[in-house]
Amino acid sequence: MAKPIKETPVLRGKDAQRFSEEVKANEKKKVTKAEYEKAMAAYEKLKKFNIL
Repeated sequence: MAKPIKETPVLRGKDAQRFSEEVKANEKKKVTKAEYEKAMAAYEKLKKFNIL
């Protein structure tokens, strides 16, 4: 039998500020063409087996 999923905690204070800063920093990062192609190859492989 499955266990119930706990609620996601709300971030407050320094944790919330750090999380927000990390999100903003990651929004500006670009993915390299090699990384994109690797991810797409993995996606296509999973799609082939109807996992997605």
